[in-house]
Amino acid sequence: MTPAQRLRDAVLAALVAAALSFPLLGFETVDTGGPLGINTRFAWVGYAAGIVFVGRLAFMALLDWHRQRGSRVQQNGAAAVERRDFLTWLGSKADAWLMPALIAFAAVLPFLPFADRTVVDLATVVLIYVMLGWGLNIVVGLAGLLDLGYVAFYAVGAYTYAILAIQFGLSFWICLPLAGIFAATFGVILGFPVLRLRGDYLAIVTLGFGEIIRIVLLNWTEVTSGSNGISGIPRPSFFGFPFTADPPDGETAFHQLLGLEFSSLHRIVFLYYVILVLALITNLFTMRIRKLPVGRAWEALREDEIACKALGINPTNTKLTAFAIGAMFGGFAGSFFATRQGFISPESFSFIESAVILAIVVLGGMGSQAGIVLAAAFLTLLPELAREFSLYRMLAFGAAMVLIMIWRPQGLLSYREPTIRLSKLKASAGGGAP
Repeated sequence: MTPAQRLRDAVLAALVAAALSFPLLGFETVDTGGPLGINTRFAWVGYAAGIVFVGRLAFMALLDWHRQRGSRVQQNGAAAVERRDFLTWLGSKADAWLMPALIAFAAVLPFLPFADRTVVDLATVVLIYVMLGWGLNIVVGLAGLLDLGYVAFYAVGAYTYAILAIQFGLSFWICLPLAGIFAATFGVILGFPVLRLRGDYLAIVTLGFGEIIRIVLLNWTEVTSGSNGISGIPRPSFFGFPFTADPPDGETAFHQLLGLEFSSLHRIVFLYYVILVLALITNLFTMRIRKLPVGRAWEALREDEIACKALGINPTNTKLTAFAIGAMFGGFAGSFFATRQGFISPESFSFIESAVILAIVVLGGMGSQAGIVLAAAFLTLLPELAREFSLYRMLAFGAAMVLIMIWRPQGLLSYREPTIRLSKLKASAGGGAP
């Protein structure tokens, strides 16, 4: 595309932006104590048109650069294909040193000089989404099943813990595995109707399942309290030692056990390490199960279901195990979310949550564990950093996602090492040959 064509395209985009932003940004209603007054902000319209103009020029330049790069790759052949950019190289080294570095940083985060209550609490939220992303990665990244209703298992785990803890007085550590079992059961229930579906049809059914769960929670008021939600959810203790300034008679508080001065930060740090351990268990389980026959069956199903059947793999059992195990980790994360918040309601489990979790998996690079960590941190911290611009926070969120998908459509860390290489199998099989 010539410079003149780029300029014309950018001018047209700026005119369209000005026309659309004129009624939205050009006028502002103000409270004058009587009838509403109107202030004009035509300068904002100019700013919006200017931003679109510059952004369109930059986008067209980036698009031309990608096309030229693609043509160079085709001309240079396999040698150019073998070259990888920095993020692809980083993805290839993720298991070797990136993940250990991230885990070490997470382990010492509460003790760093800048780690106040807000930082630790925000890091806890990031870890919740990391765990959800790793759980959904089993279904989407490994098995290749597009699931838009993953928030349903998140909700099942949260409500399971809340109901069992309040109605039956069970502790968090007892309810945690029960929440995972209940969520896995719902995963199997979802898996049966969608065994013959794939692609867009599978996404539609899972989306409907997530909405069904939310509507049931909203209307089954006798059990879930409906739109009022469930409050007063008990918090976990440190092996029976509560985080309270004045413990009941005969009990010892956490700060008394360690001889510390009471601080509300103790409970925040404890919850942070609980979700950190749960997330690490999820990662360890996923990395281990990928090397087992069921994990290799998921990858075979993702690549080609017909070839998977020809190899003698049962796709029914393979899909059910993926749904059940992914849902189990969603249930674990939901139970932790309930105990951290102390209050849950159906509004906490809307479709937008499923969309954010799926975006974390896709942007991180489907199948990449380290990529999910980076994507979860990015998509969680970006809205917080843009909180000062609350009116445009979601606009910034959407713009950042669009830019990432243009820049890295395959995900931040798209490199995926095969679980088993055929060359290694041949080498081991012929190891005794002369």
